[in-house]
Amino acid sequence: MSDHQNHHEEQHEENHIVSPKIYAVIAVALLLCTALTVAASYVEMGPWNAVVALAIAVFKATLVVLFFMHIKYSSKLMKLTVGAGLFTFLALVGMSMSDYISRAWGSF
Repeated sequence: MSDHQNHHEEQHEENHIVSPKIYAVIAVALLLCTALTVAASYVEMGPWNAVVALAIAVFKATLVVLFFMHIKYSSKLMKLTVGAGLFTFLALVGMSMSDYISRAWGSF
């Protein structure tokens, strides 16, 4: 019985249809975030300018991945794959940043 239920759930995940209204809302949200990024670039926040810009960019990328790439409605395996890719990216950036920061240590 549970095999039949799992098959039905998988079939439902594959056939999920997103309404055009959702796409329009997400598109408007992306446009507003772009305007917010431009507006934030004119505000002097010192070292926080990059942090704010990257936070907005991460939010926009999350919306694109979840809705336009249909990850929100995908299987757990696909979500795990995206998470593994994100983890790998963060590990590589972290290692690159640690190398970049430590280069000036020997020059003192």
